[in-house]
Amino acid sequence: MEAQAVSVLQVCAVMDREMIEYAGDVVQLEVLQKEDRRRGIRRQRRWWVRDWLSRRSLYGHFDIHVQELRLEDPIAFRNFLRIDRETFQELLYHLEDHITKKTTRWRCAVSPGMKRALTLRFLATGDSYHSLMYGFRVAHNTISGIVVEVCQAIIDVFEAQVIRTPTEPKEWLEVAEQFATRWQFPHTLGALDGKHIAIKKPNKAGSTFFNYKGFHSIVLMALVIANYNFRWVQDGDVGSSSDAQIWNRCDLKEAVQAGVIGIPDPAPLSGDDRPMPYFLIGDDAFGMETWLMKPFARRGLSHEERIFNYRLSRAGRVVENAFGIFANCFRCLLQTLNLEINTVSQVGRACVCFHNFIRTRNPAQDNNLIDQEDEDHNLVPGAWRNYVNLEDMENIRGGNVDGREAKQQRIYLKHYMNSPAGSVPWQDRMVRLY
Repeated sequence: MEAQAVSVLQVCAVMDREMIEYAGDVVQLEVLQKEDRRRGIRRQRRWWVRDWLSRRSLYGHFDIHVQELRLEDPIAFRNFLRIDRETFQELLYHLEDHITKKTTRWRCAVSPGMKRALTLRFLATGDSYHSLMYGFRVAHNTISGIVVEVCQAIIDVFEAQVIRTPTEPKEWLEVAEQFATRWQFPHTLGALDGKHIAIKKPNKAGSTFFNYKGFHSIVLMALVIANYNFRWVQDGDVGSSSDAQIWNRCDLKEAVQAGVIGIPDPAPLSGDDRPMPYFLIGDDAFGMETWLMKPFARRGLSHEERIFNYRLSRAGRVVENAFGIFANCFRCLLQTLNLEINTVSQVGRACVCFHNFIRTRNPAQDNNLIDQEDEDHNLVPGAWRNYVNLEDMENIRGGNVDGREAKQQRIYLKHYMNSPAGSVPWQDRMVRLY
């Protein structure tokens, strides 16, 4: 036994010495590489490709694991890549021409299917490129290029189709009809909100991206319609800005104010005779206009004001739920992304495209994550609330001033929501409960 113990100790000592020597070689190699870069010298590669990486077709996730799941277990396939087999093939069909590279005499190009699966797995998990490298057997620096390439292809191919902001009155009227039918809040054209996407501090950025929650981020602001689809997004704004500051310089706000995106003319509410403008809805952070309604301040509310706030927040939950589905499907956005700012923006926009693409083809998918109402209209919280989610924007005014006409319009809406024409049977009970 003693001889065996001595033998084990000797083997461990040899291994430790070899690891130290290897670490020393790595450090020395890094020093040499740094010096070569300073002098502009380009050394010959030590490896063109590591041997174990070249065996990806025998042992890699895509050629072995993904194909097994595709043939044997469609539920596990969807859990692994966040989309079903049919949608995966449809995406590959649309993207293949944009992400296919030619095989040369020096090496075989990574297949479009591999690129698609790698990117989906990264978006679904947020695993580091090094972690993905050992599973898919593709070098980490190659993966970094693949993610950028595929995300940009997704944006180029799908964004104009699936994140199309309405520009005609007919399109906006369809959106308003959905809100009136599903959420009993008339003349609503969408719900606004902003979320933080955590990033590693960019070099020489100071506190530019540092938000009030204590981490560095960029902001994704979105307009969501009644079926949880995104109809407008803006990303890349610095985390130190409030949502009001970001909104004040958004292209959507400028377009609404200029009247160039086809918002319908004012029309009477159901059962009423006074023309009422169509509007967006948001939280307290936004400055109120006739085309943007928000709740009454929380202090000293009358019963009628509480009913209005309940009705507006009930309709506004669509944006919270959309972000909840979004974040739980694409969990890379819940990590602190160690990527360039432009790449983070690409990843965010690609995820939004995927969200809309998936829900357009399968509206019932992930509905278990969404807030529901029972037969008495009590809120049944969605499963997304049980998990980590994207952080909300700071709820400050940011210098906005509510317009006089907007205040009068909100008062009129308050009276309408409490009248026989505009009330719903359960609203008084719900206000008393909460």
